[in-house]
Amino acid sequence: MRGTLSLSNGKSFTGSWKGTPSDAQGEIVFYTGMTGYEEVLTDPSYHGQIIVFSYPLMGQYGIQTAHLESAKIQVAGIVATELYEGELEKGISLIEFATAQGVPLMTGVDTRSVIQEIREDGTMQAVISLEGKPLPPWEPIQTFLVPNVTSPSIQTYGSGELHVGLIDFGYKKSILTALLNRGCMVSVFPYTVPTSELDSFNLDGLVFSNGPGDPFSLKHYIPTYRDWMERYPSLGICLGHQLIALAFGASTTKLPFGHRGANHPVMNSKTNKVSMSSQNHSYVVEKENLPTSLGVLYRNVNDSSIEGLYHLKLPIMTVQFHPEASPGPAEHHEVFEQFFLSIDPEKKVYVNA
Repeated sequence: MRGTLSLSNGKSFTGSWKGTPSDAQGEIVFYTGMTGYEEVLTDPSYHGQIIVFSYPLMGQYGIQTAHLESAKIQVAGIVATELYEGELEKGISLIEFATAQGVPLMTGVDTRSVIQEIREDGTMQAVISLEGKPLPPWEPIQTFLVPNVTSPSIQTYGSGELHVGLIDFGYKKSILTALLNRGCMVSVFPYTVPTSELDSFNLDGLVFSNGPGDPFSLKHYIPTYRDWMERYPSLGICLGHQLIALAFGASTTKLPFGHRGANHPVMNSKTNKVSMSSQNHSYVVEKENLPTSLGVLYRNVNDSSIEGLYHLKLPIMTVQFHPEASPGPAEHHEVFEQFFLSIDPEKKVYVNA
C-alpha cells in the first residue's frame, strides 16, 4: 500500500505504508539520534506527535521490552526513510510492534525534505493517510496532554533510607530506574495529588518529571508546586525544569522545531565542562526574563538556550535535558548525585555507576 504524509503548510510526501491502515494526525517533529527508537516511540513526552527519524535506517535491532519507557507506543505516527525487515536475534520487529499497537508507519519517505520543511516553517500539524484518501479537517495542536499520560494512582517502588516522590507528568521509566539504582524508595504521584496526601508520605525530596505539551497549560497547579518546592529538596527534568522556572517567576516560549536527539552539547556554567545530552522538548525557559532567585546551571552550546537552573537559596536544581539517558553513557550522573546531596549530605546513597 502507498501512503501520504500531508503537512498543514500544503506540502505532501509519499511512501510505503507499513503499519496499521488508519489515519493519524498530530504535531510533526523530528529526532536526530542514530539509535534509541524504542525509547523515543514509548516516551510519554512524544504523546500524540508524528515522529520523523532523520537517520536513514531504523529498526536494525528490533524491539526489546527492557528498553521501553512506558507500556505502549506514545507517538501518533512514525515516518522513516528505510526500515530493517530482516531477521532478528531476539525481540520483535519495529513494524510488528507498530502494527500490534495500531500505530501507522510509513517508510520510503524523503525524510530530509520533510525535516527541511519543519526547520523552515516550524513544527506543524500533519496527517498520515492512505494515498488518495481525502484529508480530514485540520485540528489545532493540543498543548494540554499530561492527563493522557499521568499515573492514575500512587505507586511505590523499591526500599531504602531515602524516600523520593516522583511527580508524574508522563515520566520515563528510566528516570524511575535511575532513582531506584541509587538505593532509595520512590513513590510516583499523579500531578493532581492533594498536598495533604503528598505530605503524608514523609518524603525526603521531589523529582518533577518530564512530560508532553506546554508547561503553561499547568498554570493552575503552579502555586501548589511552588509550595512543595519551597518545602522539599527538588529536581526538575525537562517539563519539570520548565515548571520549576515558572513557579519562581520565569517565563517559557516555544522553539520553532525543538531539540530532539541524543547529540545536543550542553555546558555546565560552573565548571565550563561540555558534555553531550539527550533531549526531547519544544519549550524553553526564556533567558531574558529569568528571576534573580534562579541561576543558570547549564546552557545549550548550539543556541545558548537555558538547559538547567539552580535556586540561589533553596535546594532546587533543574535540567532541560535527560540525565538518565546519558549518551556517553556516564554523562550527567552528577545531576542525581547533587540532588541526593541536597536532601541530606550525611545520608549515604549507593550510586550504580
